[in-house]
Amino acid sequence: MGIFTRFKDIVSSNLNAMLDKAEDPEKMIRLMIQEMEETLVELKASCAGTMADKLRVKRDLAEIEKHIDTWSERAQLAVDKGRDDLAKEALLEKQKYQSRTESLQDEQTRFDALIGKAQDDIGRLEEKINAARQKQRLLVQRHLRAQQKMQAEKDIRRASSADAVMRFEEYESKIDRMEAAADLVNPQARSQHSSLEDEFSQLENSDTVEQELAKLKEHMNKEK
Repeated sequence: MGIFTRFKDIVSSNLNAMLDKAEDPEKMIRLMIQEMEETLVELKASCAGTMADKLRVKRDLAEIEKHIDTWSERAQLAVDKGRDDLAKEALLEKQKYQSRTESLQDEQTRFDALIGKAQDDIGRLEEKINAARQKQRLLVQRHLRAQQKMQAEKDIRRASSADAVMRFEEYESKIDRMEAAADLVNPQARSQHSSLEDEFSQLENSDTVEQELAKLKEHMNKEK
């Protein structure tokens, strides 16, 4: 692909549309910027070469102008000396250089147009690169914010889980303290309740013993 074909493709491209379709927008825009910068270097090199050619033509024109002035002076000298034959020869030489001057001037005009277009292309490409770099900064910032958001959500979930466990433990501890406080408020009632439980337990156990004794006596009577 030629430099100017690449330039046209780059300038006419829609950065946003290309990035929307890309699986990895950050990587895509890095590659795009790299290609733009490489194309810019080639454009500047081409423009520099054209400017060098224009400078060469300018030097050639200056040299030819000197020859034109020289042959013009010689033609005048020959006329002054009555040498029309030499004057004609001098004028013929002058015409040769003048025809070359016209050709070089046309070439210089063409170089001016090429340089003007190249400088315009360079400016447009630099604007495109600046826009791409701005888009790259925005993408990097969005990526960073997304990472920060994900980390914050993880921290929130972890903190919420820890808080739930802590709140449960605090609630359990609070109930334990309330029960202990209740026992301290009326220790006599607790003692009475405990004594009552003991008395009923003794009654239940005595009935069981009496029943076992009766069964034993009945068994012994049957054996007699």
